[in-house]
Amino acid sequence: MRLEERMSKALKKVDNDRYILAIAVGQRADDLSKGAKPLLEQNTQHMKYTDIAIDEIANGLLVIEGLVDRD
Repeated sequence: MRLEERMSKALKKVDNDRYILAIAVGQRADDLSKGAKPLLEQNTQHMKYTDIAIDEIANGLLVIEGLVDRD
């Protein structure tokens, strides 16, 4: 899947708020760089931390606390 498609899918999970997504991806990438285990089942050995974080959010494996559904 291309980056644009993954970003679009991740943005839908945060009500299209790019700021929240950027903060969440940054924090998760930092956690991964400090040794946190990826939540993805696929091989992440050659992936960048930011790509892993985006995929985790896009696939619903990482839920952002404090995000209220506006429906």
